[in-house]
Amino acid sequence: MSHILRKHRTAALIGAAIIAGAACLPFTITAANAVASPADSGGVLAASGSFASIVDADKPAVVTITTTMKATDVSADQQQSPMDEQFRQFFEDQGIPLPRQAPKNRPSQQAMAIGSGFIISPDGVIVTNNHVIDNAVDIKVTLDDGTELPAKLIGTDPKSDVAVVKIEAGKPLQTIAWGDSDRLKLGDQILAIGNPFGIGTTVTAGIVSARGRDLHSGPYDDFIQIDAPINHGNSGGPLVDRSGNVVGINTAIYSPNGGSVGVGFAIPSDEAKAIVAKLQKDGSIDHGYLGVQIQPVTKDVADAVGLDKTGGALVAAVTADTPAAHAGVKPGDIITSVGGETVKTPKDLSRLVADLSPGAKKSLGIWRDGKTIDLNVTVGGNEDGQKQAAAESSDSKGESSGQPSLGIGLADLTPDVRQQLNLPRAVSGAVVASVDPDKSAAAAGIQSGDVIVSVNDRPVHSTRDVKTAIAEAGKAGRKSVLLLVERDGGKTFVAVPFGAA
Repeated sequence: MSHILRKHRTAALIGAAIIAGAACLPFTITAANAVASPADSGGVLAASGSFASIVDADKPAVVTITTTMKATDVSADQQQSPMDEQFRQFFEDQGIPLPRQAPKNRPSQQAMAIGSGFIISPDGVIVTNNHVIDNAVDIKVTLDDGTELPAKLIGTDPKSDVAVVKIEAGKPLQTIAWGDSDRLKLGDQILAIGNPFGIGTTVTAGIVSARGRDLHSGPYDDFIQIDAPINHGNSGGPLVDRSGNVVGINTAIYSPNGGSVGVGFAIPSDEAKAIVAKLQKDGSIDHGYLGVQIQPVTKDVADAVGLDKTGGALVAAVTADTPAAHAGVKPGDIITSVGGETVKTPKDLSRLVADLSPGAKKSLGIWRDGKTIDLNVTVGGNEDGQKQAAAESSDSKGESSGQPSLGIGLADLTPDVRQQLNLPRAVSGAVVASVDPDKSAAAAGIQSGDVIVSVNDRPVHSTRDVKTAIAEAGKAGRKSVLLLVERDGGKTFVAVPFGAA
């Protein structure tokens, strides 16, 4: 189980296209450096029949970013960015086939990467993706009128893949304004602007295909999915609405053939705007850290703990000597709010915690023992790369090991059983000896060899304890029972409904 913060997995970053000398190296999994082909607008038209007024206003504020890297930074093993590899792993985990990488070219003494960006202030502050400028020893910005200027790195946040650079143009520059990504709805028209493949600024049109896409890359995973064609080189470019305001940063694509297939991802502006403000002020971001592992609250979990609806984040484990441990958070707690802001899902908790500054004092709303309590926590820092909260994505079946009482046979942890399962002495409970494949425990994911260590937050030490706790839950009118199961050295909660087939 991973600690909640950022777990960069794999999708295709439209990251900058890398160029050795003058030749473009091939990518298949890419970051949002991709821009769409001008001929393909997806058949979408503005109400007036043209997006020309939007493009006239925004295009001068869109720039091309070219970075120079040492040859060692783009060796054969590094031509694909870390974000690319994370996205690739994500799609492979989902069973989506991806093409083989093209043969890697031998790096020259100097390598270059091309991406996009956009100007947000007249004095030359530019927003782009972190993967566009990552490992750069030199950054150059080309304005829409062809002017090329050196750029200074202001700050980066690899966890959100956002970066800020600045140029000195000697004159006020045209800018593009932030929009409100929260107002976007499925089907809303959008435009993507950037420099795909380094051919020059390109505009493509499409619609919002989906919201809240989680690519398993971290606590900020809340991508806007679009069908506007974007390609290599579009990374860091703006996604704009029909008012011409930035509602996202084009960041990644799913690409089975190396080009756009109408599945692109953008970082929402409401998230990016706050990160950019912090980077402009401090040059970096120290994300908040709580120190818990969490799971979704399914209907079965809610029934087991007496909640009348799903929502919140179920705490599966609390890391010792962390802010959560010091605040008194316990496994089995359901975190329902942070500082008064509602937590509906584990991702909500991850983002809320990640957005907090170390040292911030907040109140956690906790559902425990059938009632709500408040715990005061002092948020920790995340400089060691730990995850903010430990949001482990799992579905109702994968939430893991269930337990006996509803189609399972139990056995005590004798010395022989403990040795066979390689369990440390500190682990106590009852082992699942058998599982009826037609009963609810099996459907919930319980397996033979699982060890039930608590039932409805009550520690158990034997099969008798387990059966007693389950019986009491049934007598109390609960529709399901919440089991804490140990399997392969990790713990997870599993809600098993009563009477389910």
